[in-house]
Amino acid sequence: MHWMFWTALFLLLWLRFALLVRDFQRLSLRGGDVETGAWVWMFRVYARLMQRMRVEGSEHVPTLDSLAGRALVVVPNHTAGVDPVLVQAAIGAAFETRWMMAEDMRAPGLQWLWDYGRVIFVDRSARDTRAMREALRHLKDGGVLGVFPEGHIERPPRQILPFKGGIGMLVSRTKALVLPAVIEGTPQCDPAWASLWRFGRARVRFLPLIDYQERGVPAAEISEDLRGVFVEATGWPVNDRLPIIGGGRRILVDVDGRYRDEEGRVLDDEEALAIQASLNGSAAS
Repeated sequence: MHWMFWTALFLLLWLRFALLVRDFQRLSLRGGDVETGAWVWMFRVYARLMQRMRVEGSEHVPTLDSLAGRALVVVPNHTAGVDPVLVQAAIGAAFETRWMMAEDMRAPGLQWLWDYGRVIFVDRSARDTRAMREALRHLKDGGVLGVFPEGHIERPPRQILPFKGGIGMLVSRTKALVLPAVIEGTPQCDPAWASLWRFGRARVRFLPLIDYQERGVPAAEISEDLRGVFVEATGWPVNDRLPIIGGGRRILVDVDGRYRDEEGRVLDDEEALAIQASLNGSAAS
């Protein structure tokens, strides 16, 4: 009877493995590739168990077929380092999102993941034309790009930071559709990537697609219009306080909305703005 037990166990395990592989293929983002399907599956399990994520507005998420070769820019607000994982988990197998990310957020231990996801890193302390060219090329090829137009994590949460003007150029030059996504409920902690290991009650809410080409909005006005979309959808206040990065200095905004230097020392607004003015003066000279 022993052989019957082990045979039955083997068959059950093999069946479970076969079903799992089928799920991976169904979730694949790269033409049936099992590996990308496994990533999507893990992202969704992680989002459900670790972040207890709720998804709303899924009806606004297009399929690649419905895009018919047209480019798409996914535009979330930025709440934590875990945001890209949650957005891709919420999108599922509809399409793969290639993300733009700040160079100073590149964790060396995760380089294999950045390479696999083909992340486009942006040097936000300087005008990074290389990253912009790569993003434009990807969109013109009909790809999907993920951009956090705030450029920084919201501190404190549930406030809308200024939107960078680059999003307008990307959308205008490529005639891309825009899919806004509101994120909230993620773990609020420093450093940003620590949110991956903390429990949260995340919510990802997709808003209706925006066609700026059809609306005839100039590139210079797109970023401010998008910011208004988020303010209207959330009811959150605007916050113009941004981290100060440049000249070898990094003055960040902590989870309580206070300026804090790299040694952890809290700075008052006057001191932080004086540093900002000094950096601006150095850049201009």
